[in-house]
Amino acid sequence: MPTIFAKIVRGELPSDMVYQDEQVTAFRDIHPAAPTHILIVPNRVIPTVNDLQAEDEQLVGHMVLVAQKIAQQEGIAERGYRLIINCNKEGGQEVYHLHMHLLGGRPLGPMVVRRGA
Repeated sequence: MPTIFAKIVRGELPSDMVYQDEQVTAFRDIHPAAPTHILIVPNRVIPTVNDLQAEDEQLVGHMVLVAQKIAQQEGIAERGYRLIINCNKEGGQEVYHLHMHLLGGRPLGPMVVRRGA
């Protein structure tokens, strides 16, 4: 069964798309956690980081470079931004189609709230 992201990539579902090429698609998150919250997804479904293969190395690098380009276009590159890839349930992954979150536009605070050991 196709993921919601695969349907967005194919144009079957509406999105606020900000970038697309032959390898990746980027669109605004519908529940943003920051003023700028864009998802960058491979055009082919890779469920999790654990499913990446050696031949995906260029694709993952391309995702980071696309994030850099979008951060510049969004005007957040100089102030700073965060890139996040979650993996599986305890890592916070909700859609099982590899995706990178690009967040910025305000101070983001600590990545993880530290708890006493």
